[in-house]
Amino acid sequence: MSTTAPASTAQPLSPARTVATAARVLRQLRHDPRTIALLLIVPVLMITLLRYVFDGSPQTFDAIGASLLGIFPLITMFLVTSIATLRERTSGTLERLLAMPLGKGDLIAGYALAFGAVAVVQSLLATALSVWVLGLDVVGSPWLLLLVALLDALLGTALGLFVSAFAASEFQAVQFMPAVIFPQLLLCGLFTPRDQMHPVLEAISNVMPMSYAVDGMNEVLTHTDITAAFFRDIVIVAGSALLVLCLGAATLRRRTT
Repeated sequence: MSTTAPASTAQPLSPARTVATAARVLRQLRHDPRTIALLLIVPVLMITLLRYVFDGSPQTFDAIGASLLGIFPLITMFLVTSIATLRERTSGTLERLLAMPLGKGDLIAGYALAFGAVAVVQSLLATALSVWVLGLDVVGSPWLLLLVALLDALLGTALGLFVSAFAASEFQAVQFMPAVIFPQLLLCGLFTPRDQMHPVLEAISNVMPMSYAVDGMNEVLTHTDITAAFFRDIVIVAGSALLVLCLGAATLRRRTT
């Protein structure tokens, strides 16, 4: 008869364990000012820099500012989440946590909840600055911009949690960015409309969630009401984040081998 550790048995998702995990992650973040700066200050600085790069052409900032408002949170959350999760595993913290009555689902959900709370603050700061300080011209509601930015940040969190399972060091986690983020950045429609790309590249872009994040931002930029396309875009981004979170829970390992 095998003596399997409690962590190896299937654990039902527990709200109490999830909230406790999220609280622990937030306490750790509170004592890491560099990570807080990366999460909250860097996106704001990048948006501000972009505004004054196009100081002589405000319409250019209007055209791409909304898209980048969704892309910056995705990238920063991807970086921080992947490195933070990997650090938990390589330091042995993850193994100790999973030796307790804490399932993989609780751990992934706790991380998503903690970084999701940070994403709310990040998206609020970046959206408020862009619309009410930098003068981003948005036809639709700024709250819809905030919604898309928040979903993008959650998608970045989910992708970071997922790829951390395949990295053996923090350097390797950063190396996943060219493989996971850069292709989406090039094909999402930021530089040229996706329907003007080569048909093969357009087909690839159609299965990348960042494409729908940019499309959603553009819908808010040009339409006063919620359109069917906007609803489709946010459902795809949210569904992609949920799917990747489930994959992250399935592939989560206790330690780096």
